[in-house]
Amino acid sequence: MKFISRLLGTVILLTFAMSAFAQKYKVPADTIKLNEEYVKVQNDITDLNAQLSIAQNNLPGFQSKATSAGSDAQAAATSSSQDASKATNGNLSDSKDAKNSANNAYDKAKDSRSANNNVGKQNEKIRVLNKNIAKKQERLKDLDVMRKAIYAQLPTKS
Repeated sequence: MKFISRLLGTVILLTFAMSAFAQKYKVPADTIKLNEEYVKVQNDITDLNAQLSIAQNNLPGFQSKATSAGSDAQAAATSSSQDASKATNGNLSDSKDAKNSANNAYDKAKDSRSANNNVGKQNEKIRVLNKNIAKKQERLKDLDVMRKAIYAQLPTKS
């Protein structure tokens, strides 16, 4: 019981200590550095938003390619199945056509899988960009808090 209460006390103490020292910019002399970081973070957010916009605009193209590749693969598989049923007669020409058709269907299936993977990668890229934007916006809020704390230290003019 004592161990748990000591551990809890230590965690609470560390939490308060970390929040007190978390503020990087504390005095009015730090304003220049704060403003530089503020501008850098704003520019980063702008760049990330541009990348996000491009990724979101490209997503429908990837999705249409995946849909098209899926339907092509389905059509090739149907054609391959029909050629395979023709080849059961024992004709050498029909069996060669069935083999070529099967290879074509396999290639179309790989293309479809690749297109679907590209859609997944694009969705992941959008998710990561949104996450990075949220982090940068949180940092901007932290910088605003630091800026307000510094401005509160400045003497007021009468």
